[in-house]
Amino acid sequence: MELLIKNGTLVNSKGKYKADIAVTNGIIEQIASSIEPTNDAKVIDATNKFVLPGAIDAHTHLAMPFGGTISSDDYFAGTRAAVCGGTTMVFDFALQDFKESILDTVLRRDKIAAPQAACDYAFHVGIKDISGNLMSTIDDAVKFGVPSFKCFMVYDFGVNDGDLYTLLEYSKKVGAQISVHAENRDVINVLTKKFLSEGKTSAYYHYLSRPEFVEEEADKRAIAFAKSVDAPLYIVHVGSKGGIKAIEEAKRQGVEVYAETCPQYLEFTSDVYKGERGIDFICSPPMKGKKSQDALWDAINRGVVDTIATDHCPFKSFEKDWGKDDFTKVPNGCAGVENMYPYMLSEAGKGRTTYEKVVELCSENPAKIFGCTKKGFLLPGYDADIVIYDPTKEFTITNEKMHSDCDHTIWEGKKLIGYPEKTFSRGKLVYDNGEFLGEAGWGKFVKRASRFEK
Repeated sequence: MELLIKNGTLVNSKGKYKADIAVTNGIIEQIASSIEPTNDAKVIDATNKFVLPGAIDAHTHLAMPFGGTISSDDYFAGTRAAVCGGTTMVFDFALQDFKESILDTVLRRDKIAAPQAACDYAFHVGIKDISGNLMSTIDDAVKFGVPSFKCFMVYDFGVNDGDLYTLLEYSKKVGAQISVHAENRDVINVLTKKFLSEGKTSAYYHYLSRPEFVEEEADKRAIAFAKSVDAPLYIVHVGSKGGIKAIEEAKRQGVEVYAETCPQYLEFTSDVYKGERGIDFICSPPMKGKKSQDALWDAINRGVVDTIATDHCPFKSFEKDWGKDDFTKVPNGCAGVENMYPYMLSEAGKGRTTYEKVVELCSENPAKIFGCTKKGFLLPGYDADIVIYDPTKEFTITNEKMHSDCDHTIWEGKKLIGYPEKTFSRGKLVYDNGEFLGEAGWGKFVKRASRFEK
């Protein structure tokens, strides 16, 4: 026994209970009402604290080329920020180059991530090209432990409907999971061109160029394709009331569709784009109206939303300023990986949802959906990714307190009730009361089970 956490209140999706946790060789060895420490064990007293599984952020973009630059957090900065917010595993998107095999995409990104990552990590592959025999290389990635893939229905590198349909059909055969960024690209392009021609270039027109129906329509289209071939579908960063309605109806019909939403959609509305620094909030899809925000919280509490993730993709202030006179020149993305778990747990403390639901959405469900067989749960035999959380600690988010390499945060000034006190990654203390204690290269690539292996 190397670590013993005593007297804490463990939280899972089913409830809370008092128990001790013993850790040996980075693995949870025992959970019991009372465990006596061995002579060599480090004992942590968690009286009046919650003991939680580390969060899993299934949607980050680290060192991602986009909008004429690269997102400001590399694998070290992004994972450092993650553990300081109680997230002990991140999924990053490895974007395929044209004519590149899917496995080569994974190996190329892993060479960058392996020496930098401060917590465990996995990849989704963003697919751009399935010409020739490239689609068959998905099999190699699945066997390597990367069974999840993303299709962008937007941007000039996104897939067309035919390719999306083909990929969904193929995914079922090889045990893979397809996710989509669902927005109607053609309508966005038409609206963007219209606003620019009229001299309407402020940040608010980013939102107006991507109105709520363009997300809802694309959600319905992707669901129709998945339903037609009986393949599972995961829809990332759902932000609209109409999208939630479409997903709920599909679930009711027996379609295997999963909904992910993000903290920024739960906290902010499209009104932020009218502010002095509206450009800082530009991300895609944009924050929507209050009715959509209310619908998302309602969907969370009714079990329609399956996961919370961040779409963490920060850019420096000077890069955001490129679009102060033209919203189309703003690199799309915001920081969030350090804020997800603290924000959601704080909202639970305020009664907006429950602590159990937060653990389900931020830890358990991502692990189950994406085949992380040793993550997401406080159970014997699982990795000791553990967060000790003080539900009474008051914390105000400022960029100065954050651990990202970005120079600003959209969460500036947000007051939280409750905050992570300690984070353990495979039993190693990597965060302690505001101080990062981890190291680059500690994180391991997590090979995941395919749908056939779950």
